[in-house]
Amino acid sequence: MIGYFVTGTDTGVGKTLVSAALLHALALRYPRVVGMKPVAAGAIEVDGVATCEDVLALRSASTVAVPPELDNPVLLPEPLSPHIAADRAGVRIDIAEIARRYQALREHADAVVVEGAGGFHVPLSLTETGADLAQRLGLPVLLVVGLRLGCLNHAALTADAIRARGLVLAGWIANRIDPSMQAQQENIAWLAQRLAAPMLADIPYSVAPDVRAIAIHLPAT
Repeated sequence: MIGYFVTGTDTGVGKTLVSAALLHALALRYPRVVGMKPVAAGAIEVDGVATCEDVLALRSASTVAVPPELDNPVLLPEPLSPHIAADRAGVRIDIAEIARRYQALREHADAVVVEGAGGFHVPLSLTETGADLAQRLGLPVLLVVGLRLGCLNHAALTADAIRARGLVLAGWIANRIDPSMQAQQENIAWLAQRLAAPMLADIPYSVAPDVRAIAIHLPAT
């Protein structure tokens, strides 16, 4: 079983888009691929059932269906930082329990893509963050860099934080989310040198990106 943990330089940088594209790429090699969103904040109702847009996108890109308690163990009503949304909902985010759900999910798949919430150090409680969850799962990490002013600092700090946890930065993805950003190629060149990991995709700006059209070059891990 192969697996990846997808994180980003911030929230809103395209982690779900990349995770779904990665699932499509993995499906070319593996018959059973499934996405997991351990913690989702901001619920919607579809056919009378509470879910999340990110979760729906991952399920659409997966080739197998699994029980919701496996691919989305924690669904929080409000679109807030997980630790605040959980506190307001009277929920405790238990990393050990999420890890158990991930292990159960592995039994259903040949490849799993786990999408983190927010940035790498997004708070899950007053004492634990998304970095603790990534470390607990121990998966190779893919970093989505949303190309906008300030992304170089965010990307370098995140890469350092990933490696400080003893995790492998298997690759990174440039997502051109700000069409007005200047010197994009120069920024990408700096990131390629500084991050010391392969760039797996360069996603052009689009108001409505086609997830199947995004070329993801799977990392050699």
